[in-house]
Amino acid sequence: MNPKVSLLPLFLASALLAACGGGGGGSSSQPTQTMGTLAVSMTDAPACGFDAVNVTVNKVRVNTSATASDTDGGWTDITLSPAKKINLLNLTNGTLDALGQTSLAAGHYNQVRLVLDANTGNATNNSVVLSGTTTEISLDTPSAVQSGIKMNADFTVEAGQRYDLVMDFDACKSIVTKGNGKYALKPVVKVIPTALNGISGFVSLPLLTDGVVVSAQQNGAVIASTTPSSTGEFDLTRLPLGNYDVVITSNTHAAYVVGGVPVTSLTGMVPISTTAAPFTLASTSLMGSISGTATLTPASATESALVSAKQAISGGPTVTLRYTNADMVSGAYSITKLPLSAPQYAAYSATLPLSFGAALTTPTTGMYKVEASATGYTTLAIPTVDITAADQTNVNFSLIP
Repeated sequence: MNPKVSLLPLFLASALLAACGGGGGGSSSQPTQTMGTLAVSMTDAPACGFDAVNVTVNKVRVNTSATASDTDGGWTDITLSPAKKINLLNLTNGTLDALGQTSLAAGHYNQVRLVLDANTGNATNNSVVLSGTTTEISLDTPSAVQSGIKMNADFTVEAGQRYDLVMDFDACKSIVTKGNGKYALKPVVKVIPTALNGISGFVSLPLLTDGVVVSAQQNGAVIASTTPSSTGEFDLTRLPLGNYDVVITSNTHAAYVVGGVPVTSLTGMVPISTTAAPFTLASTSLMGSISGTATLTPASATESALVSAKQAISGGPTVTLRYTNADMVSGAYSITKLPLSAPQYAAYSATLPLSFGAALTTPTTGMYKVEASATGYTTLAIPTVDITAADQTNVNFSLIP
């Protein structure tokens, strides 16, 4: 599971929530002017090393209380009948898949839950298909799929008005290996803005077979990621306002980084290349790998370590070039396709095309800072891992709370 994709951006997905329109009908137990409508859709970034990542959604729940349990009162549900099985990898570059809608009382809401059908036995309600294969492999699912994957939210539905939210289900971070050819779902979901804004661009068509992944990052944290469409276009959509570093990786080229791309509006896209002058990634590179173990003490039934390979660009940002989840049982991980050549860097400019040049980095060219993190555990880092002479195979971490 390397981010040769976006998932997530292996990676897994998102759901759009909208409250709209007032609603007539004397059958409502509340006055018409206190009601709105809640609509739900899904979107996703690509996932690492998979041709399909399937989830089966049966319900979306919302509550005014951020601390309400799944058995408490106050829930409003959107129930899908029948439940809907969705290949999240079909929903890249901002594409949405509608899930349904329901009436919703006007008010302030602080919690959203996404409920999936559970897998029992060899069922494939939630499954993955490995790259280059056609067989669905069942995903082990945590108890959260029955009670609902919890997300904190903060939105207000006005009477007679429509309100939209998007929940981003990161496929790449949400699928973990479990030894013996088994895979597990470790849901990584967040609420993001609804409006279709963000960063757009194009890569040249010959690169479409080279595993190109484009991500928007802040301080080395991947906020969104995607892969180009068949026309070479990529869209990093629904980004909170702020500045982003765009990182472009592939299987055979040096990484390309655009620093400080400003997203200042909740509508409209900020272009960083055009169809007339797409990114060509002219600088090719030899590749190396880093592997080892990242174990958790005490062990967790639901968590695994996320291992990232990073570089800090002199005079520019710190960026993550690749990342992967460690195996949930053994802790084994492998990050491949790490460029030995220096990243190519350009500071953002509204004047296109951008001009790239080889960047000095810390650690230096062909070396990486490797970081391991997990929810509830202290993050660890090895500041310099050198792959210039050979792949590194015993880069190990032991994370504790």
